[in-house]
Amino acid sequence: MDAISQSPFAAIKVIEYGDGIPAAFATKLLADLGADVTKVEPPQGDSTRWRGPFPRSVADPEKSGLFVYLNMNKRGVVADLTQSSVQRRFRGLLEDADLLIHNVPVAERSHLGLTSAELHARYPHLVIGAISIFGDVGPFANYKGYDLTAANASGWAFVSPGASPYVELPPLRCFGDQCDFQAGVHTAMAALAAYLHKRKTGAGQIIEVSEREVVTSLIENNLVHYTYAGRVASRLGSRVIGPWFIADCQDGQIFVIAVEEDQWQRLVQLMGNPEWAQEELFKDRLSRAQNNDALKALMSEWIAGWKVQDLYEAAQQHRIPFAPINTMGSLYGNQHLHERGFFVELEQPGIGRIRLPGMPSRFGKSCWAIRRPAPRLGEHNREVFGASD
Repeated sequence: MDAISQSPFAAIKVIEYGDGIPAAFATKLLADLGADVTKVEPPQGDSTRWRGPFPRSVADPEKSGLFVYLNMNKRGVVADLTQSSVQRRFRGLLEDADLLIHNVPVAERSHLGLTSAELHARYPHLVIGAISIFGDVGPFANYKGYDLTAANASGWAFVSPGASPYVELPPLRCFGDQCDFQAGVHTAMAALAAYLHKRKTGAGQIIEVSEREVVTSLIENNLVHYTYAGRVASRLGSRVIGPWFIADCQDGQIFVIAVEEDQWQRLVQLMGNPEWAQEELFKDRLSRAQNNDALKALMSEWIAGWKVQDLYEAAQQHRIPFAPINTMGSLYGNQHLHERGFFVELEQPGIGRIRLPGMPSRFGKSCWAIRRPAPRLGEHNREVFGASD
């Protein structure tokens, strides 16, 4: 018997329905650890099938990189839940399931047969994880929203990018769909907690996850500053301590940071003790921050003579916390990630062998594994629903 079949997750049966990233990422985390996940898509398929990236930039719903990443290790079926006969077939899956995770907007759940209260009454054993932007109740409950909505409604965009001197530029959301992914992480964690409760009591429950509230909980001390002092955080301003900037090397960029006094002294030594480092402008870390532009200009010529990796290693030897600005290519070639086996290879039908990020954690007594590629649209209908399908 292989290790993954012995995983405690192997006994968990999960049904996923929805669209996009949040529900798919929540169930991906469970599937990678061995849970039996069946992804239910509408007839047109999940929208991530059309988001790509695609091999050779040719759009193909069976070859989307995002879809493959989110849905490997799952079985996939198609079901049009707008039809009552199909809803009955779908409910048959819920009879034996432990978890149902979806991100259908609140206002659309009724006609799809996904109202949480009705499902809980019909399947009291089932853990129902329902993700939406604003949660199931409240004045905004029926509003639709997307990652960009959550980024702004949560307050994250308001404080991003931090310490920006450009008053004329608007707030920015973080690159990618970080709000959607974080909602998925939170849902997986909450669903497992509810599953443990179910194991002890036999009772399922409803979990409503508000993506807005997930992200609001992550914006560090900004809310605490307001609670303690009535201070409204701002993305505008400058760093209080320095040096703190990004600079160009011969072959890339490096994050320059040396804000502790002993770090600064070792950096001055590494730079060959230039005379300007003794100027009053740079006497302490507060002064160095106030004169960060001048400091960057003086340091940039020295930094430009280095290759990124060489400067990073030299800084490490002097216990200075510089950090390379990694590109996607340099991440794939990173020795540390390679030795940890972070990137894994998947044989995806129609695409071939591809490398993807693996599980960002390691387990002493259980494991994760790639068991199956991402499903083609409706690939497992016959297996899941029976020969007539």
